[in-house]
Amino acid sequence: MSDATGTVSLSEPPKTGNLYLKAALGAVPLLSSRKSVIPDRAVELSGVRVDPDQLAAYCHATGLRFGDALPLTYPFVLTFPLVMHLVVARDFPFVAVGAVHAENVIERTRDISVSEPLDIRAHVENLREHPRGLLVDAISEISVGREQVWRQVTTFLHQQKTSLSGGPRPAPKPDEAPPPPLRTLKVDQARIHRYAAASGDRNPIHMSALSAKAFGFPRAIAHGMWSAAAILGAIEGRVASATTYSVKFGKPILLPATVNAYADRAEGGWDLALKHPRKGYPHLTATLR
Repeated sequence: MSDATGTVSLSEPPKTGNLYLKAALGAVPLLSSRKSVIPDRAVELSGVRVDPDQLAAYCHATGLRFGDALPLTYPFVLTFPLVMHLVVARDFPFVAVGAVHAENVIERTRDISVSEPLDIRAHVENLREHPRGLLVDAISEISVGREQVWRQVTTFLHQQKTSLSGGPRPAPKPDEAPPPPLRTLKVDQARIHRYAAASGDRNPIHMSALSAKAFGFPRAIAHGMWSAAAILGAIEGRVASATTYSVKFGKPILLPATVNAYADRAEGGWDLALKHPRKGYPHLTATLR
């Protein structure tokens, strides 16, 4: 991609395989030139058409219903290559490979039909320190004509020592046996491989125990956006067309796993959670409003 500031217009979606190769090369110190600020650039792609086969594969991997309207989380798949296109640049503040999804907020103004042509724009902002490393927000917007129909803020964590690392840490909460779940979700490496193929997100922390260990995880972990999608199956058909979906990711789901899913009615929507079935700590907490 161009290192110039401004907006980069693409003629087709970037191939995520090539982007991960570029990200891996960027992890080699001699090949990288990291700066401490986010490059002032955006990337856009117009007239995107949803591939029904890819959508079907996504629904199969997440357990969501395949129909005319896109699942609330599916546009993440369409915007992900554009975000990757930005964060694999050599002047980006940190290496994209191994970064962890920390939070996600989706705002949808209406249902989006599979047949609608979509215009996508993405940029990255708000680099800041965290006790466990650096956070950035990737902003993705999807429009149909002049109407913005979907917007997402994806917060990524790059784990490293920062000036906040030595601060006091809150005492860990004691594990508590969780209440009976609405349902349980099972996820293994095969399912995550299906999700990776459908979404294009082949971050090494998800793909195998060996590659995950290189980034400090004892085993491969499920994608945050797999869990954010899969839990919506518990309330499928009851999500408002215009809604805001706010997700915070807790402890990673180590593969293979069975997790407890919870969905409680709340004023204006739902409170959702995925919890460890024995120890009760959250893998995900979310609200739909």
